[in-house]
Amino acid sequence: MNEKELYDVTIIGGGPTGLFATFYAGMRDLKVKIIDSLGQLGGQVGELYPDKYIYDVGGFPKVLGKDFIKNLEEQAAFAQPTICLNETVLHVEKREGVFTLTTNQGQHISKTILITGGIGAFEPRKLKVEGEELYEGKSLHYSVKDLHYFKGQRVLVCGGGDSAVDWSLMLENVASHVTLCHRRNDFKAHESSVNELKASTVHIKTPFAIKRLVGEGDTLRQVVIAHKNGDEEVVNTDHIIVNYGNISSLGPIKSWGLEMDRQSIIVNSKMETNIKGIFAAGDIVNYEGKVKLIAVGLGEAPIAINHAKSYIDPASRVQPLHSTSVFK
Repeated sequence: MNEKELYDVTIIGGGPTGLFATFYAGMRDLKVKIIDSLGQLGGQVGELYPDKYIYDVGGFPKVLGKDFIKNLEEQAAFAQPTICLNETVLHVEKREGVFTLTTNQGQHISKTILITGGIGAFEPRKLKVEGEELYEGKSLHYSVKDLHYFKGQRVLVCGGGDSAVDWSLMLENVASHVTLCHRRNDFKAHESSVNELKASTVHIKTPFAIKRLVGEGDTLRQVVIAHKNGDEEVVNTDHIIVNYGNISSLGPIKSWGLEMDRQSIIVNSKMETNIKGIFAAGDIVNYEGKVKLIAVGLGEAPIAINHAKSYIDPASRVQPLHSTSVFK
């Protein structure tokens, strides 16, 4: 084994939790590597919501997803991490206290592993309406990379969660007309966002679902929506944004011998899994009282790193110095 290839901690997942964990690994003087299956850092935020505001992170009244990720990348650079993108970890083996991670690109060696893979591999839930393939990527969207792409356009947003409500509100002053279609009367979004939605100029259509797409060639013109009672209405629109959530899969992680709760990894208060030396944090983990928010993942990251440090060096302090002391 080449000692130069041995890392203190290898972080699987380059989303917000993984990036903040990387920074904190630098604070604890750990040699750190990030492995991510995507072609860029930022996880779901960078891939699906770069132009969407995030409201529930302390110290940021609101921050665009892409700006939040940019700040996290800048912060993580403090640790001088090795970053491996477009790489999926397929198998993990522990031998003589050292982990070998086999990926689709090769192998990596590490003293500890921190899994921050969010919801795992993901793809958006599709609209499932006849002819949708004709409009995908043109007027049918499952993510928004640039909000101003919809400037002056008629937009129909579909969904009832935070993303659908947030997109509707953010498009209110960008698009010429915004309609939000949801198949239920009640929204799953935060109460304050729903109250803001109801006070906005967004046209709310509940309980309605999309029944048919009408266009000329590959240009969308209208959408036929159906009420729960069967009544139909026609909405003139240029674009549809679908926010039905994501279909996620942990993929190979399920075969690593980790204790699981459906699509989540079980951890204790130290963010330890049932395999000594493997830690996990962020949306991928579950424990009693778990809340899946970015802010929670950011709090779990230092817990995992501090206990990974203690695992590597039992003589080290679990409770580190405050950052104000380190950066003096």
